[in-house]
Amino acid sequence: MSDTVEQGAQKSAQERIRERRSAAFREAGHVLSRGGFRGTLRERLALLHETAPQVYDLDEPADIYGNRIVEHLEERVAALLGTEAAAFFPTGTMAQQVALRCWAGRTGDPRVALHGLAHPEVHEQHAFSLVSGLRPVRVTSEPRLPTADEVRDFPEPFGALMLELPLRDAGFVLPSWEELTELVEAARERDAVVHFDGARLWESTVHFDRPLEEIAGLADSVYVSFYKSLDAFGGAALAGPRTLVEEAKVWRHRYGGMVFQQFPTVLSALAGLDRELPRLPDYVRHARVVAAALREGFAEAGVPWARVHPEEPHTHEFQVWLPYDPDVLAEAAVLQAEETGTLLFATGWERGGPGLSFTEVVVRAAGLEWTSADVKAAVADFVARLAGEVST
Repeated sequence: MSDTVEQGAQKSAQERIRERRSAAFREAGHVLSRGGFRGTLRERLALLHETAPQVYDLDEPADIYGNRIVEHLEERVAALLGTEAAAFFPTGTMAQQVALRCWAGRTGDPRVALHGLAHPEVHEQHAFSLVSGLRPVRVTSEPRLPTADEVRDFPEPFGALMLELPLRDAGFVLPSWEELTELVEAARERDAVVHFDGARLWESTVHFDRPLEEIAGLADSVYVSFYKSLDAFGGAALAGPRTLVEEAKVWRHRYGGMVFQQFPTVLSALAGLDRELPRLPDYVRHARVVAAALREGFAEAGVPWARVHPEEPHTHEFQVWLPYDPDVLAEAAVLQAEETGTLLFATGWERGGPGLSFTEVVVRAAGLEWTSADVKAAVADFVARLAGEVST
């Protein structure tokens, strides 16, 4: 078989497993997370119809080019984060490019110090440099946040330090509060501004044991997402000093982000702030219960090497690493859901090294129903489907 044919066959197999996983998720009665984005259009619209009257006066005129309800959301985000102002953006990719472009104009330095696993480096097709004229420089690529010494001793100058909190591709990890404050101080010593990529900042309060406004107050600017944790249709906000936000709105227009009407997305974001934001601490705390049960369950099932990372999750999301090939794990997860109605691992598996794979686990409202015993029973059933498949 030629390489092209073989790759095509493999792609088809991957597509088939994704389709089966999606179907199994819809039918499963027992899942750890049931994010709204997986629902049907009818379900999404029905939930918005139910919640919208509770979060905004629907007799008010709709928005036009970022006014009215959009401004209402911006004011609410600024109040939550303790900043002077905030601007709504259709995407976080746009929001962060605009923020750092504005800072580069003020500092005179287009270099942005960031982590090698930061979202712009891994998932944005080099947008910083190709679209916005920024120059990313990697402080570290270790699976943790940079240290203050690494920032302080970095051999190149830079105008901005960007910190992703939590760092998703390293396992949704956060530094300690002391480490974070030292990081910010190290950047200040170099006369650099500090920008937080806070797509998932909302759920960091438990780990830091600090309110949102105190966490955001460490940075010069902060980006937050409305769909990653708050289950909105999409959207993001950039928060910071009023002068920066006003400049960012000009660039938002130039980047094509001045959308004519955005009220459905904004309504869903307001609903997320009301419904999901207060629940996130409970999700984080229960994620730690689930993580401990997973770790104990795999040990009791005799899996020779299994890891939950971080061992105690910093947020309500974390990684699970197992010594099997991704295809084997994906098939076992889908079979378990199809045959038992329990979907323990709802996302795909990726190869993390020879004979190792990892997946991401998210705990939301549906996961609060799981006891430790439930998790261990699901692990035992899952491992039984892997008998004889352990990589050597």
